[in-house]
Amino acid sequence: MQTQHSTLSEQVLGFTVPEHDARGRLVRLDGLLDAILSAHDYPAPIAHLLAEALIVVTLAGSLIKEPGSQLTMQAKGEGGAVNLLVCDYRGGELRGYVDFDAEAVASSGAASDLETLFGKGYLALTFDIVLPLEERTETRRHQGIVPLEGESISRAVESYFFQSEQVPTLIRVAVSGEGRRYHAAGMLVQHLPEGEEGRERLHVKLSHPAWEHVAIMAGSVRHGELLDPALTLEAILQRLFHEEREVRIFPGERMVRGCRCSVEHYQAVLSGFSEADRQEMRNDAGEIVVDCAFCSTKFAIAA
Repeated sequence: MQTQHSTLSEQVLGFTVPEHDARGRLVRLDGLLDAILSAHDYPAPIAHLLAEALIVVTLAGSLIKEPGSQLTMQAKGEGGAVNLLVCDYRGGELRGYVDFDAEAVASSGAASDLETLFGKGYLALTFDIVLPLEERTETRRHQGIVPLEGESISRAVESYFFQSEQVPTLIRVAVSGEGRRYHAAGMLVQHLPEGEEGRERLHVKLSHPAWEHVAIMAGSVRHGELLDPALTLEAILQRLFHEEREVRIFPGERMVRGCRCSVEHYQAVLSGFSEADRQEMRNDAGEIVVDCAFCSTKFAIAA
């Protein structure tokens, strides 16, 4: 097993299993997760939901190679406790937010299945890929939408990759904690048949022998292993794939809180409104108060 250096929490670990045409990502979130969750007083089912979503968007987003690109995950429900979940990943920057009905969450108890949380809903993954051109860059957007079905966000994203991208994918996420202290970790493994990344993917199917082997090995990871601070991410890979002739390991981005709110940002947004609209938004002091949904910071804009 080849590795460059030991990874710590809040840094993505990438790996490939060349003999079986597989690639993957591992990550743990601790202090960063607490910083994001503490912006709002989330009840336990919502905190667990957002923690899982943040892990999943990190695992999937870190697969993007083009600098400046972004993956946005949006889950929208109707008739459940959650109205909207949004989180995004851009080059190691991570943020997320959940809009929910507190009374509906309380009445549902500890239930955390997607149907209870969202009712009827959908999951949208939006990839904004920044491509370098000769004298400028161009952002190309690709979006896939799947129903919010199954027991978790992880399963819905697995369905997205297989149905929309034709890439067999396995995702495992573990979340623990209560109050304002949470820990979460996850692993994503994908099969790229007929070669390494960048080559045309042919004959994609869940019954491919190489994928069956990798999925069995990766699927054996336990929640306790993912969360155990005494067990490095490299050690997890060693336990899962110790029989393989080669596992290539490389460090990915170090994670930071990625809320991009600022006075300048909201001034630019408000400049798109007419003077009459801005006048209606102003308070008695002549300011427009903007509350960032992601970090719960309020900005008084003199616009």
